[in-house]
Amino acid sequence: MCSGETTASLQNVAMPKGVVMISPSATSPALSSLEDNGLFFRTSPSDARQSEVMTDIIMEHGIKSVALTYTNNDYGKGLADSFAAAFTAKGGKVTINAAHDDGKPDYSAEVASLASAGGEALVVEGYVDQGGSGILRGALDTGAFSTFVFPDGMVGGKLETDFGKEVNGSFGQMPSSEGEGKDKFLALATAAGFDGTGVYSGEAYDAASLIMLSMAAANSTDPAVYKGKVTEIANAPGEKILPGELGKALDLIAAGQDIDYQGATAVELIGAGESAGTFREIEIKDDKIETVKYR
Repeated sequence: MCSGETTASLQNVAMPKGVVMISPSATSPALSSLEDNGLFFRTSPSDARQSEVMTDIIMEHGIKSVALTYTNNDYGKGLADSFAAAFTAKGGKVTINAAHDDGKPDYSAEVASLASAGGEALVVEGYVDQGGSGILRGALDTGAFSTFVFPDGMVGGKLETDFGKEVNGSFGQMPSSEGEGKDKFLALATAAGFDGTGVYSGEAYDAASLIMLSMAAANSTDPAVYKGKVTEIANAPGEKILPGELGKALDLIAAGQDIDYQGATAVELIGAGESAGTFREIEIKDDKIETVKYR
């Protein structure tokens, strides 16, 4: 799931053993250039793309200077570096780019450093159920910042339940899509008794589906054989396949017909197994996470 574990698994297991990996949520830009022998794919876009989107959103809010804190792991460091580069390139100023560790009982020292550096907003590149939440609570309690920017790891139910009205007016983004595929996935999720709006739930459905359909298309469960079918299944040409249509997809494949797996997230793979990706821009309004638009 996360970038650090994905990188370790790819290098220590998948590559030596020749195993296909499809991650729904490993977003580190470093994975784009990692040697993978054609075995690694992802259904979520790289944080290099998220950084560009986040920069545009911040600029459109009229904000030109931000303090930045990130969780001290591969995901956090990769996103922080790519965002700082993108924001600076467009004329913005990052007043401080500081790591924070998860699992600490107190983040007053980190918040003090961020407050001292200043900025019109605080970008919290962390996890809403871990250190990111601690940073946010400290910043709110001390009045260090009143506007926050939330990347994907901070967008979740705990943002509403734990902070609610305290972060009204703050904003952010997460990989997500819209359209018929997303609507069908959400309906199926509700019927199955789980929350389909959860971050990366659609991407996880799509990752598992691509593995199964690629095996079917290759008529083999040998990764060395079916790895060559993943991009072919994910992209045009072919009949579009949406959530709930996996049986139909298997029938078409068996009949020798092409499919274009769209799934829950409008899957399209580019380059070496990279997801083109779209993003859901959000804003905290009336104590709730509201969708602004898709980018």
